[in-house]
Amino acid sequence: MGRSHRRATTALITAYSCVMVRESSRVPDNDPTAPKGWVKRRVEKLAKRRAVTWYLINIGGRVDPILMKMSGGRINTTGTKTVVVLKHVGRKSGSVRETPLVYFTHGNDVVLIASKGGAPQHPAWLHNIRANPEVELHVGKAGGTYRAREAEGVERELLWGLATQLNSGYDGYQDRAGDRRIPVVVCTPI
Repeated sequence: MGRSHRRATTALITAYSCVMVRESSRVPDNDPTAPKGWVKRRVEKLAKRRAVTWYLINIGGRVDPILMKMSGGRINTTGTKTVVVLKHVGRKSGSVRETPLVYFTHGNDVVLIASKGGAPQHPAWLHNIRANPEVELHVGKAGGTYRAREAEGVERELLWGLATQLNSGYDGYQDRAGDRRIPVVVCTPI
């Protein structure tokens, strides 16, 4: 699929976003240092198990966009309020994709971790946003258009530390990933 087709698809997403009525142009704040309730602690503990990680990636990845759309962002397979739906354009197909991901906010930015449960390869959504960095993020009706980039250096280390406060399982995912350094993605509102 050619570049012009990808640009046209990205422009379509942007135009569609401008027409839709939103309650907010940003996703809700999610402080990674906030105290965790019992549900969040339990999900965090369960997500460290490979079978649960597989379920969240392979089943939750297909079910969550539908659940979240139907429930206004209140229901997802994790049972927590830390999931955002990333809408991105496929780098090869040019098709619009929706991927549910755990997120946190840092200032006005939304931070995503490309862990794929510690798999040795990067998730497909990371390759897509590298090729097409203009994305949409939504939790129910709240959300908007963002520009995604990978954090590097000191910024990455700071955000990785916050990510491990949000979910201590990320350190285990990094161990599982072997030589692959798990990318930290920063999405800035546009």
